[in-house]
Amino acid sequence: MEKKLRYYWEDFKVGERITVGTVSVDKDEVIEFASRYDPQSFHIDEEAARQSIYGGLIASGWHSCALIMRLICDSYMLEAASLGSPGLDSVRWPKPVRPGDTLTAYRTTVESRESKSRPEAGIVKTLWEVENQKGELVMTMSGINLFLRRNPGMAK
Repeated sequence: MEKKLRYYWEDFKVGERITVGTVSVDKDEVIEFASRYDPQSFHIDEEAARQSIYGGLIASGWHSCALIMRLICDSYMLEAASLGSPGLDSVRWPKPVRPGDTLTAYRTTVESRESKSRPEAGIVKTLWEVENQKGELVMTMSGINLFLRRNPGMAK
């Protein structure tokens, strides 16, 4: 079954900021993820985490990235004419994410241009910002995605 695509390169307007979604951070998932992929003590051991500079258990930054990637997929990417991404320019975690936090992610289109090498595609540079329930910025991520154009050869 072919999926219905809703989002093409033309749909990403520079300056537009959209809420991507909200997710709650579960303590067991924090420990499970970190045990498998980032087993530093402040991610997996509550007592060691209390003794650390963080004063308690915190999620791995990579877990935060995975949570937000799921929101990105559910919000728009699974319905987008995406050709993938050549990568991220930056990922930052200015404040720790803790079990029990509720994270809200936002997507801002920073740049959009036609691809010079692929006339059927466009390039979108995006900034994702993630806040906890207190409105504190806990993660930023910027990167580039390639999307098919709805109308190749037409000006945006």
